[in-house]
Formats: sequence, structure tokens, C-alpha cells
Amino acid sequence: MAIVVAAVLSRRTGIATPLVLLVVGIVFSLLPGTPDFELEPDWILLGALPPLLYATAVQVPVIDLRRSFGMITWLSVTLVVVSALAVGAVVHLIAPDVSFAAGVALGAVVSPTDAVAASAIGKRLGLPHRLMTVLEGESLLNDASALVVLRTALLAITAGFSLGDALFDFARAVVLALVIGYAVGHATVWLRSKLADPVLMTAVSFIVPFLAFLPAEEAEASGVVAVVVAGLVTGHHAPRRFSARERLTERTNWLTLQFLIENGVFLLMGLQLESLLRDLDQSNSTVPEVLGLAAVVFVLLAVLRVGFVGVQVLSARRQQPKLDAMRERLDQISDRVDTMEEKGNARTATERGQQRLSQFRRRVARGKADVDYQESEPITARGGAVLSWAGMRGVVTLAAALTIGTEVDERTLLITVAFVVAVASLLIYGGTLPLLIRALGVSGVDPDRQRSEVAELMGDISDTAVASIGPTDAIVIDGQKIDPNVAEEMFGWLDRAREFGGDTTPEALTQASQRMLLQRQFMSLMRDALHEERAIGAYSTAALAQASSLIDAQELRLER
Repeated sequence: MAIVVAAVLSRRTGIATPLVLLVVGIVFSLLPGTPDFELEPDWILLGALPPLLYATAVQVPVIDLRRSFGMITWLSVTLVVVSALAVGAVVHLIAPDVSFAAGVALGAVVSPTDAVAASAIGKRLGLPHRLMTVLEGESLLNDASALVVLRTALLAITAGFSLGDALFDFARAVVLALVIGYAVGHATVWLRSKLADPVLMTAVSFIVPFLAFLPAEEAEASGVVAVVVAGLVTGHHAPRRFSARERLTERTNWLTLQFLIENGVFLLMGLQLESLLRDLDQSNSTVPEVLGLAAVVFVLLAVLRVGFVGVQVLSARRQQPKLDAMRERLDQISDRVDTMEEKGNARTATERGQQRLSQFRRRVARGKADVDYQESEPITARGGAVLSWAGMRGVVTLAAALTIGTEVDERTLLITVAFVVAVASLLIYGGTLPLLIRALGVSGVDPDRQRSEVAELMGDISDTAVASIGPTDAIVIDGQKIDPNVAEEMFGWLDRAREFGGDTTPEALTQASQRMLLQRQFMSLMRDALHEERAIGAYSTAALAQASSLIDAQELRLER
């Protein structure tokens, strides 16, 4: 109930829901008589983290992840490792009682960012798609690198440290996780495509994150990477292997589950404050010491993030001349392929030769699309400023800190510092990020431009489908000859649908737009009539439910 109320307040006030819940949890934890909330780290690392990662990975397009993979790995791997080492060195210098390995453990805990609050703010304010991809992609992978660094640091405290062993364990954990995640993703997609039942498919999808995470962890690999890969594989193949109804049902259920989990963990995070303060009182550390150390760590992380994002922004500017050269090179290759096809020879005349030419053309087209993407959605200085200021830490930071065992000296100090850094980052970054975005004028795609692009895309894929299906008088599907009049009627509907790409102002409504308005009004009147029939009770409940489903499907089609 608190999550739902916080979401309503968030929509009315413009403050991200995680921030509202965090404050509610902190205030509630400090009230007299509030019961203790002890957060077991396994509830987050094994219970909440896998489904959250999977839900995000399924929605991230693989092609967008590939196009921004360099920046994502730079921030999620390199920045995490450097931040952990830098925090370890600084903390050990300021507080000599904290060993360097323990400081690195603290750095590993506070280095990964949580994109939940940033994504909520970015989607509401309409950040460019590429910035959202970088934020979500970074949050998908930085947990894995941070947990591996944390495991290495804790091992160094008890058994010593070896750089060679650490690098080998890191590579082994990633490679094995890739294999497990890829296998689980493909196996579950195949299984779910055979079920042909939205309820069963959704039930299986709830198990997929754990099918990838738990075996990977048992094999001492990265469960986080395995879940992300399984989610990416599922999201990539779902449009072709699952029906629209199945995907819609699954998406609705997962959005609900994701909403409850990701916001619930922020509420639990706030509820931890009182117990952490109590543990701090029982230790040798003081509140000023914790606040001072947390402030130093917070500033250090902010400086490192600004520097690493700045390097990527400068690198993107230097890549511009290379993009022009790459485009010119791709045009030359495309012209050469056209020349080869026009002249023809023994190699290209065969069916296999034509397939190779088609594959080559596809690669060239993909290369041109990548260049267009880099030019149309560059990481500018303003976008870099937004990425730099989106360094919020979340509940994974606190859960990872709680995994530090009692054998580590100053354990309470490290956990409390991590909590203070996470809360400060959420409140400072999350509270001011909307103001920064508005001040910089960073915005996403123009709605009119996006609508025109959709119309153009629909026209292209319609032309391809019409060309592939063949002449109207020779269409045979599953052994059944199609009446040419039926085919011509359908193709005529496609031609009318393209009218939506034109002027859509009220003064210049096309016939297609008028037809759309009429259908919407007709569906609304049918809904009212159905409601009246339900009140009368002359028809069976099953008939009323089926009629309601048919109207729902029609309304969904009109909305699409």
C-alpha cells in the first residue's frame, strides 16, 4: 500500500517513487515503537536482484546495447574496478585501522550505480534513447563486476591476494556465466514457445532468472551476467517465437512484479536506518567519523564518474571524422557489390552466390545504420553531464555491504558508510537530476518525427511483405488458394493505412483518420451497451466475458 501511495504522490509531485519510499522508510524507522527490520542480504542478492535484472534485460534491445557497448563496459567494468581501488586506497589512508583490502571491499560495494531512480526520472522527462540505454546497460553489468571485486577483496582479507588468480577467476566467472545464460535463454524460449498458453508461459518466465542465476553461482561464476544474458536472449527472440497475446500478458505481469520489487527494496532500505544506528552505537565508531568518511568517498566517486564520462564524450567527438570515412568506405563497398551483381559471373549466378551477396548487403546496411545511429544520437557534453549526475547507488549497495563477514575489522563502519553514501547519492542526485535535465534542455525524440518514422517503417515492411507474398492471382497459403479479390482488398487496406503518415491536424483529417475516430466512437458505444447488458443479465457470464475480450482486442488494435 505504501508503494502504491508513493507512486501516486510521485506522479503528482514529479519526485521519483524510489526517493519518496526511501524517505518514508527512514522517517518510519525513526518513530518510537517501530519494529526492527533486519534485511538479510540473500533476500536482495538471491531474491530480488535476479528478477529485476531479467525484467530490465528483456526490454533492452540487443542492437542498442551493441552500439553503446564500449561506453557501457567502460562505465560498468573499468570505472567500477578503478573506483574500488581508489576508494580502498583513500579509506586506508584516512583510517589506517581499515586495511587496504577492506577499503577495496567498501569501494566495490559503493561503486555500482542503480538505474532504477535515474530511469524513472529519465523516462518521465523524455531523455534521449541512447542515454537511457547507457544507464540501463551500465546498471545491468556493473553489479556483476562489483560483486566479483568484492569477492576478491574479501578473499584477500582472509587468504591473501594474487593478481593472476584474481584475473583468472574474473575471466572464468564471466565466460562461464555467458555460456549458462545463453543456454538457459534459448532453452526456456523453446520451452515456452511449445506451451502456447499465456498463463503457463508467464509462470515459466518467473523461474527463468533463477534458472540462470543459481547454477551460475553454484559454479562460482557470475549469476548476474548469466541472468542478463538469459534476459537479452529472451527479449531478442520473443517477438518471433511468442504470440502478441502471450507477450502482452507476460509484459503486464512482469511490469507489476518489477514495480513492486524495485520500489519495495527502496522502502526496506530506508527502514534499515534505525538498526544501523544501533549497531554503530555498539561499535567504536562515531557518527562524525562515519559522516566524514562517507563524504570523502562520495566526492571521490563523483569525481571519478565525471572523469570517466568525460573521456567517453571526448572520444565520441574524435570519432566523428572516422564515421565520415567509414560511411564513405561502406558506400564504396555497396557500389562494388552492385557492379558485381550487374555484371554477373559463375560465383554470383548460383543460389549460394546470391545468398552470399544478400548477406553481404545486409552487413553493409547494418554498418550504415550504425553510422547513422552514432551521428543522430551522439553523447554530447550535455548528455555526458546527465550521465555524470546519474550516479545513484541503490539497495544492492546495502545488501552487498551486509555480506561482509564479522571476521572483517570495522565491519559496522564499512556498512554504515556504504549506507550513508547510498542514501546521499539517491537524495542529492535523484533530487536534483530533474532540475539538471531541464536546465540543460536535454530531450528525447520529437513526437512528430517519431510518428513519421513509424509511418515510414510500416510502409517499408508492408512493401517487403507484399513483394514476398507474390502476385494476387497466384497466392497459395498452406495449400489453400487465396481469392484475388480478397488479396486486393487487403492490399487496398494497406494503402489506406499509409494515409496516417500525412497531416494529422483536425483541419486536415484524412479518410483513414476519420475512420479511426469513427471506430473509436463505435467501440466506446459498444462498451456502454455491453455494460447495460451486463446490468440486465439476459446473457450468460461467459458470453459477456468473451464479448468484452473482443472489444478489448479491438481497442488495443486501435491504440497500436
